[in-house]
Amino acid sequence: MSSSHYCADKASVCRLSAFTLALLSLGSTAWAQTTNNAVTQTRTLTPIVVQGQDAQSPLGPVDGYIATRSISATKTDTPLIETPQSVTVVTQEQIEDTGAQSLQDALNYAAGVRTEAYGVDSRSDNFRIRGASPSIYLDGLRTNYNYYTSTTRTEPYTLERVEVLRGPSSMLYGQGSTAGVINMVSKRPQEEAHHEIGISYGSHNRRQIQADLTGAIDEDGKWLYRLVALKRKSNTQVDYVRDDRWVLAPSLTWRPSASTSLTLLALLQEDKSGSTSQFFPWEGVATYNPNGQLPTNRFIGDPDWDRYNSKRRAIGWEFEHKFNDNWTVRQNTRFSKNEVDYRSLYGDSFTLPGGWAGDPINKRMLGRIAYGSIKNVFMASADQHLEGKFDTGALKHHVLLGFDATYGREEERSAYDAPNYNGGTVPLIDAYNPVYPAYTPPSFSELPTIRQRDIGFYVQDQMRYQNWIFVAGLRYDRSTNAPDGGQDQTSTAWTNRFGIMYAFENGVSPYVSYSESFTPVLGRTSAGSPYVPLRGKQIEAGLKYESFDGNILVNTAVYNLKEENRLVSDPANPTQNIQAGKTTNRGFEIEVKAKVTRKLNVLANYNYTDVDEQLEALPRHQAALWGKYQITGEEQNGLSAGAGVRWFGAFTDGNAPRTPSVTLVDAMIAYETPDWRLALNANNIFDKVYVSTCLSRGDCWYGARRSIVASATYKF
Repeated sequence: MSSSHYCADKASVCRLSAFTLALLSLGSTAWAQTTNNAVTQTRTLTPIVVQGQDAQSPLGPVDGYIATRSISATKTDTPLIETPQSVTVVTQEQIEDTGAQSLQDALNYAAGVRTEAYGVDSRSDNFRIRGASPSIYLDGLRTNYNYYTSTTRTEPYTLERVEVLRGPSSMLYGQGSTAGVINMVSKRPQEEAHHEIGISYGSHNRRQIQADLTGAIDEDGKWLYRLVALKRKSNTQVDYVRDDRWVLAPSLTWRPSASTSLTLLALLQEDKSGSTSQFFPWEGVATYNPNGQLPTNRFIGDPDWDRYNSKRRAIGWEFEHKFNDNWTVRQNTRFSKNEVDYRSLYGDSFTLPGGWAGDPINKRMLGRIAYGSIKNVFMASADQHLEGKFDTGALKHHVLLGFDATYGREEERSAYDAPNYNGGTVPLIDAYNPVYPAYTPPSFSELPTIRQRDIGFYVQDQMRYQNWIFVAGLRYDRSTNAPDGGQDQTSTAWTNRFGIMYAFENGVSPYVSYSESFTPVLGRTSAGSPYVPLRGKQIEAGLKYESFDGNILVNTAVYNLKEENRLVSDPANPTQNIQAGKTTNRGFEIEVKAKVTRKLNVLANYNYTDVDEQLEALPRHQAALWGKYQITGEEQNGLSAGAGVRWFGAFTDGNAPRTPSVTLVDAMIAYETPDWRLALNANNIFDKVYVSTCLSRGDCWYGARRSIVASATYKF
């Protein structure tokens, strides 16, 4: 292995250092005894102890912001510097320091990620990567199909890290968009005991208590446990919308031998909330309204009917057995059940796009749409693979042979009612001085149960010849959507990926890669044939750098993304769709993570995104910078302060009003001892009122206002 990668496994270096020091110690003792023969008294030198830094685990804790290894890009434990694709890892310490209250917040400083795609949204975490929405995974397994009403928002306190794999990733994960994959990694049992309990209080009367306990159960360390728990009561920046939650995430690891381990992971979570998304029209948010701008806290729903309550139950396991040093088999499995009760009266910004269809002159009385969805989703997922390492002459192979399967069943009851000027019964509301009128909600009706079945077979080979690194993979997928009483629709696809990288001795690694994606499209052509999947293809070229000490990590990339088979109107029959649409996205990204000194850590990124005009628009330019400085003390103990700046360029979605550029500032101050951590986090510290996006369909979304949270954590 070249010297540029020795930091990936410092144990060998430390063993060499210990051996060298031992020889020096032995030589010093011999010299002392030889030159002091006349002295009857001998002296014993103090033993010199050299401790090596263990290689990071892609599933375990990371000290600081810089993770050097990942499992998401290859499903193997691989250094980022040897991965020919753009990957960002957000560590637990970064999540904590930046005061993230959601998965969306946790990615505020991740390269290439456009957070707040739909503003502040209590229903879901919305982000865009390279012009599309990524697939969301937890511990390598899909969390949901369909939209946000199929799952429950993840609590960041339960996560060890979040990994962002940018670009098409179907070769490893099956159906998904061109955006890539966000893989959340759960906190797992640790052999080293760690116990903490914390409380916090903040904006919108946010009150929270949480605990994280882990360690060994027996003296031999064959049984390990972890328990993560959280309880929260809170309001939000929108009137009548709560953000209440409780979470219990127990896990247990059994290691009967050095070659075998089994980890059981469970999750119980319940959320009581509503919808902060009011779907306000352009006029009153981004453009002129004679009554002024609608306030960010305005609620136009029904306080007695509106809600977004969810309940999630999940249990699964991770099994690993090493036959020898070269061959390992693994299986990850999870069963989950999710329930969502979503009811909302939201603004009608669509009948007259961006305007006030029910009050076009005064623009004060806003029409509303009633929508309800009570959905139960059951999912069972499993991914099993065989990992092997062997050589063929001078070529070293790291092979993965895998099979995964997912089954999902979705049961739903829905309700709908239109505004009273549009054939419905929903009354208008004075959006500038709301007095909530009496309203009889619509009744719910059953929808056909939908079953989704996916299976995939994949093979991947990570090869190395001297300083050359090659990655090649191939996958076959079969995806079936089966609605009760309807016609099954089955899609099949072959996807592949290739990558080549050269690792220079100075830590610089340029690379070129190619990857593909496929996304099933429901429905049929006018001739009755099922639509074929969307197909995405990406070419990416980049350069990575990792310093010898692992304190600097740089990733730059340029990419060209193409997708075909999009649905467009048939020129011969506008009432029908055909698959003739093509889109092309291009972009550039650069990310730097650096431990500049022992006291200063810095994160910085910039990305340029040229999105095809057929897709939902995004800022072309986006940048972020975060720094943390240890004011007093060493190694996190003492007083520290952090600050960050996030900037989004202006953009326009179709014929929508221009969404202005915005600069947001975040800050943190903390005092830490071996037993305590006291912190104060402020996001959007100057309380900037800004529009996150305005869509061509007619609605605008506000971004998150200032949030200040004080926290105290006791460690024992």
